[in-house]
Amino acid sequence: MAGEAKLHIWDAYWDLRVDECPCDVQFCDWLEKEKITNAAIFHFGTGGHHIVGIRTAENGSNNAVMGITASPQEYETFVQLAIERPDVEKTYKTFFGDIYQLDARLLPQFEVVTLFHLCEFRTEKNDAYGALTDRQVLDMFTQKTKSGGYLLFYSGSFAYDAALRIVAEWEKESPVEKVGMYETLLVYRKK
Repeated sequence: MAGEAKLHIWDAYWDLRVDECPCDVQFCDWLEKEKITNAAIFHFGTGGHHIVGIRTAENGSNNAVMGITASPQEYETFVQLAIERPDVEKTYKTFFGDIYQLDARLLPQFEVVTLFHLCEFRTEKNDAYGALTDRQVLDMFTQKTKSGGYLLFYSGSFAYDAALRIVAEWEKESPVEKVGMYETLLVYRKK
């Protein structure tokens, strides 16, 4: 029944674990290798470490990062980061919410989008309130990626096989081309 379902949250805290989940550090390395600067970036799954926002604020790239987390604990660490490091918060914003509840009308165009956690979080709990599917999220962010922009996926995700099935179909139907792998990151470019 409408109004009775609660938001599906990620009830965990993910700190920086480069040995277990190197995607955020590798993403920062990739941005620097590709010399991507002054870009608008959407980052799915900030982690409590917020390394993408911190590193892009500190490295002089002038990239602006919008992150989303469904973990109340990770969001709380962002609030503390914002209070303690306004220099980082200037170009890094994180909001709390379910990515499957995003409304495309509220999103700007991005040069880079990370969907590292595609297929990890979507369950019947999201169905209870009519949330988007993983494919709908992927299509929405494809539309919100500028021509020549990038969409990246994480091959080390526990749901990578499921994500790869969606990505293979999406690749055939969307104006994108596979760039290749950068360490554990699968990189696509929008035509």
